[in-house]
Amino acid sequence: MLLELNRDAPQPTADPAFRRDIIEGFSRFPKSTPPIWFYDRRGSELFEEITRLPEYYPTRVETAMLSAHCGEVGAVTGPGRAVVEFGAGSATKTPHLLSAIAPAAYVPVDISGDFLRESSAALAAQFPDLPVVPVEADFTKAVTLPKGIAAMPKLGFFPGSTIGNMTAAEAVDLLRTMRSSLGEGAMLLIGMDRVKDIDVLVAAYDDAAGVTAAFNLNLLARINRELGGTIPVDAFAHRAIWNDDAARIEMHLEARRDVDFTIDNIRFSMRAGETIHTENSHKYGPRDARLLLRAGGWEPLREWIAPDDMFAMILAKA
Repeated sequence: MLLELNRDAPQPTADPAFRRDIIEGFSRFPKSTPPIWFYDRRGSELFEEITRLPEYYPTRVETAMLSAHCGEVGAVTGPGRAVVEFGAGSATKTPHLLSAIAPAAYVPVDISGDFLRESSAALAAQFPDLPVVPVEADFTKAVTLPKGIAAMPKLGFFPGSTIGNMTAAEAVDLLRTMRSSLGEGAMLLIGMDRVKDIDVLVAAYDDAAGVTAAFNLNLLARINRELGGTIPVDAFAHRAIWNDDAARIEMHLEARRDVDFTIDNIRFSMRAGETIHTENSHKYGPRDARLLLRAGGWEPLREWIAPDDMFAMILAKA
């Protein structure tokens, strides 16, 4: 049952927030950009392809965990909650949760509108008696939930260890924002990746088929298309490295030669070897995960750990 979309006001082709973040990020040294801007339509499609790669373990492991443990999640949450999924994407993991907990509604939130509407329609067809209410919005900011949903008890759903894309301070801010969006008495089911063998981690973000490289480079193509950029995309290479001090994988775009280009008529230059830092993926120990949740206003209730300590799924209460 796909209900009327609750969207932000239509945006011009060049999103002002996109322009601001890119211009500010390219004006820094070293250059950096927020990972949220990966997800235009092509970026969203490439990420879904990444989730099916043999090297990319998080989707496979977390999906198995959801299949095995969502009945236990439902026993704690009880029936009748509105499931609010932050950064829903294709929502491929979501049916495991919806099938197990007898929800009152499903509210996918995503910044990629076309992708959101397609995945919402597919899920509504799979669950014809469940109200599906997509919200096109940036979930890193407070989300105004549709009327009728706001009064329901809510379960936030944030799979995929997307929380790892943020620094600790950003992650705490996001968790607090989610708490505010969901309200008192809400619960949150969140996926968090664990620290593990470095070779396994690096391969997950630098696959042999080059899909993650295409995903990273697509950001430059988006800048050229939407902000009138003249970036020579072929002058850049994807790099994924493990930062042991920060316990994170870092994705960079490295200039393979000296380059000069413009973005929205503003001139930039980069020397060979200089990088644009495009994403972090932090990995957590068990104590770190619980401390992060508590700092964000959530009290852990239950925790499930994948075999070999590969991944954690935590249910918390506001």
